[in-house]
Amino acid sequence: MNQAAAAESSYAWWRLAVSLALMTLGGVGMYSVTVVLPRIQADFGVDRGDASLPYTLTMVGFGIGGILMGKLSDRFGVMVPVLGGAVGLGLGFIAAGAATTLWQFSLAQGLLIGLLGTSATFAPLVADTSRWFTRRRGIALAICMSGNYLAGAVWPPVTQHFIENGGWRQAYTFIGVLCLLTMLPLALVLRRRPPAEVVVVQAGAPTTAMAVHGDRPLGLSPGTLQALLCVAGVSCCVAMSMPQVHIVAYCTDLGFGAARGAEMLSVMLGMGIASRLISGWISDRIGGLRTLLLGSVLQGVALLMFLPFDGLVPLYLISGMFGLFQGGIVPSYALIVREHFAPLQAGVRVGTILMATLLGMALGGWMSGAIFDLTGSYRAAFLNGIGFNLLNIAIVLFLLRRARARGVGLGSARAQAMVNTVNTPV
Repeated sequence: MNQAAAAESSYAWWRLAVSLALMTLGGVGMYSVTVVLPRIQADFGVDRGDASLPYTLTMVGFGIGGILMGKLSDRFGVMVPVLGGAVGLGLGFIAAGAATTLWQFSLAQGLLIGLLGTSATFAPLVADTSRWFTRRRGIALAICMSGNYLAGAVWPPVTQHFIENGGWRQAYTFIGVLCLLTMLPLALVLRRRPPAEVVVVQAGAPTTAMAVHGDRPLGLSPGTLQALLCVAGVSCCVAMSMPQVHIVAYCTDLGFGAARGAEMLSVMLGMGIASRLISGWISDRIGGLRTLLLGSVLQGVALLMFLPFDGLVPLYLISGMFGLFQGGIVPSYALIVREHFAPLQAGVRVGTILMATLLGMALGGWMSGAIFDLTGSYRAAFLNGIGFNLLNIAIVLFLLRRARARGVGLGSARAQAMVNTVNTPV
């Protein structure tokens, strides 16, 4: 096929479907560990903070691995890291299922599942998808990134089902074998390299904030702005991790059982799929900073709702609200980078900020468990999440004020930069 005709072709859409499936399968590395948290605590005889450590190591590995796998994808094509990720996930789950100590389980989660496994099915697939679409790039990326939340909707109840019928070790072994059998053949679909791209800027097109303000985005040095966005990313995701990581354990403590908690997590992340698509549509109209502020405020509202209500039906409803409100937060950071930094810096800056959000998830998962151990309940952990959420809101409001003061456009991303991408044969 001519490379110019490859983008937006039926093959590109088929490739997107495969990428969505791979991201959904690979996402099991993030979500299965939250379901087995109460079993890990009981099996290894540790407290809640120590039992949360494998999740923390998984997210740290996921964040660092995303940068490493991205570089590998740039050099050899996306098929290579995805093949390696399939092997990492398969061996990781099998090794974790055979672990006899918490440190063995944590090592398998952090190194094999997080660093080498799940990380290969996120950032590299997103970057690859962006190169196969031009006019419909936004919706294609939204569909691809929804795989992460689709994994959260599918895997918790599936994992819980296998745990109840055979134990967590058997469940982990089954997942490892499933990853090897399904992901390896799917990865082979991605062997074709993407079409080359030449970016042509239209004469007279509106300029971006970066073009207007040069090397001082929002009147700040690029390093300062990136540091603020990283702190904001850590803060919002410490808050986000509280329900996502501990909802199963929380429901167990309330007497509802782990199965109900897994269902709530599935509802939460299932609504996140809709949130991600809706927020992508909104961000094209109001800009990245305003979208981030909207998501952060609504996430804070949902966190507050967990404090007065702890009944079964209210928790299902609040979990759905939380998922619907927070799904668009993380993608907003990528749009903010494109609005306020030079395009050639987008890759490394987006990767760094996304790593900060993953570190926030890791920190929040561990911190909430540690606070529970100190206080004997999750109330203080929810308050801790709300506090970090307020820090995120404060940073975004600060950046919005600087944007208004300097006349930086905050509306449609399409109005800020009209760029034609022309595909050429290689």
